[in-house]
Amino acid sequence: MPSKLLIVTDAWHPQTNGVVRSLSAIGKELTRRGMDVSFLTPERFWTVPVPTYPEIRLSLTPIGAVGHIIEEEAPDHIHIATEGPLGLQARKHCTDAGLRYTTSFHTRFPEYVAARVPVPPDWCYAYLRWFHAEAAQTLVPTPSMLAELEERGFTHLKLWSRGVDAGHFAPGPKSRFLDLPGPHLLYVGRVAPEKNVEAFLEAEASGTKIVIGDGPQREELEHRFPDAVFLGYQYGEELAASYRSADVFVFPSLTDTFGNVMVEAMASGVPVAAYPVTGPRDVLTAETGAMDEDLGAAIRKALTLSREAARRHAQTFTWTASGDQFASALVPAEAPGHHHFAKAS
Repeated sequence: MPSKLLIVTDAWHPQTNGVVRSLSAIGKELTRRGMDVSFLTPERFWTVPVPTYPEIRLSLTPIGAVGHIIEEEAPDHIHIATEGPLGLQARKHCTDAGLRYTTSFHTRFPEYVAARVPVPPDWCYAYLRWFHAEAAQTLVPTPSMLAELEERGFTHLKLWSRGVDAGHFAPGPKSRFLDLPGPHLLYVGRVAPEKNVEAFLEAEASGTKIVIGDGPQREELEHRFPDAVFLGYQYGEELAASYRSADVFVFPSLTDTFGNVMVEAMASGVPVAAYPVTGPRDVLTAETGAMDEDLGAAIRKALTLSREAARRHAQTFTWTASGDQFASALVPAEAPGHHHFAKAS
């Protein structure tokens, strides 16, 4: 029988973000290898929207419901991907039952919270440190993020990078934005305070600034920056065509832990402009991206970079390699010599 993996995540479809894309992709990769992968997500429960952020919904989960599902499924491996209500219940059940599990660190929630309410980031990091402390391994997307978490007292950290579908995101003819003045500067992602989209729109750069995505800041930014083009969310071939039609991809975030969209842009043959922070420092090279504290200067430099080099570099990010890292971190849910699920049944 194939080994069974249960991934518990508070972030899931229809959310559009790097966490959901990464978990979906790793599930497909491990399934391709013959593993039986299932997801415990908010789809199974009533949910309520997060205040000020309705795209994200939190599960209203009855006490014990997550533990009951874990017992029913009796997985060989358990991975708790997020620190929300489902992750909390899964953590409690596993620690109470003596089950081993892995976790992953996707999001800088302390900075996200601080962008909305006056809560010191150190308070949130204390919670996250507690949340991940009992995990056999905590998977982290980049070397610089791993080093930062180690400095904050996190333990049992292991690198889990990301991949890209280089067949879907690929260079091709410029088919979009042809009626807009060039160069075409593209942002893809949520339009929210923690993404720092405002810095992109304020940057001194000629051409047209194009925003693909949606979020709580969109209406305000559309009003403040009438020359920018806001297109909302795009998917599939429409999104791939927009990527390959851009001249530069701009990644203004100061808080992302990886930045899947940068790799998607490079796979499409588009150089990247970003700040020199975690994520860009790990993902970009001097040939494929320009990093500068002055985002306008980074954009101007990125316009001179090779589209072919960007494509070549993106092809080094594969879901096969990502799957190897993820699979190697998994641990048996039952400790050696114990037969928890056999007794439960």
